[in-house]
Amino acid sequence: MKNIPTFSICNLLGADQCATEFLISRISDFREKHRELGLPHRHDFFQIALFTAGGGEHLIDFEQFPVVPNEGYALGPGQVHSWNFEPETEGFVLNFNESFFTAICHNSNFVREFPLFNSLSDSPAKVLEAECCGDVHNLLEKMLKEFRSDSDFKQEMLRGMLLQLLVMLSRQLPLQPQPGVTSHQLSVLRNFEQLIEQNFLEKRLPRDYASLLFITPNHLNAIVNAVAGKPAGELIRDRVVLEAKRLLVNSDHNISEVAARLNFEDNAYFTRFFKKYTGMAPEAFRQAYVHNLTVEVVG
Repeated sequence: MKNIPTFSICNLLGADQCATEFLISRISDFREKHRELGLPHRHDFFQIALFTAGGGEHLIDFEQFPVVPNEGYALGPGQVHSWNFEPETEGFVLNFNESFFTAICHNSNFVREFPLFNSLSDSPAKVLEAECCGDVHNLLEKMLKEFRSDSDFKQEMLRGMLLQLLVMLSRQLPLQPQPGVTSHQLSVLRNFEQLIEQNFLEKRLPRDYASLLFITPNHLNAIVNAVAGKPAGELIRDRVVLEAKRLLVNSDHNISEVAARLNFEDNAYFTRFFKKYTGMAPEAFRQAYVHNLTVEVVG
């Protein structure tokens, strides 16, 4: 297995359309043009996939999700995924960069304010229902038509329709995971998650992040427990474990190299850490993943 590639919208559209920060396509057309995306890969953009027909499986950060008509998934940048779809699978795949909104919005975290793209659950992806009155399907058809057009103000129209889609889908998800959670607490948690994403290789203690957030470690831990139902340290640890899994499925890195990239003191310490929180030794996890991937490809 080669390095897991990271794709941008520019990669998908081609050099002549690199200025585009948005892409929508029917799943059948997308698969035909990008067969390599059936293998493990990641994106540097947000993706929403909604299925209207067919079946199969979608592997997202080492968890399998079934392909079910009128359901879909929302993925954030950096997530490793692959698919094994049945030939008749159809639907829509929608990709966009965060800068598609921030070009006109001063809030750099605008997209992550939607519950579609935050990690308030243990699942690596939000499962989306698209059955409500055909509204979602109709909106996606309009977005696809607009995307293919040469109309004036096309980008502005697509921004408006994408915002409408994000709201429609987000209304199906609970905005607050537990009763009594405030908007301030949600904001702190989302900022904490963003800081983890930026710093988890160097900062492993809640007090490091509490300092960046200008609150006490006890306050941070109380907020994370209230909103996510787990201590702050566990969110940091979960992100380290996820990155370890992502690196392990890349056969170009041996266990010592993975440990070094994650800033562990030595190979033995990393192995103990990984086994404690996954129940498997690093090499055993890698072999199990490669075996499962081979079975899926052959099957």
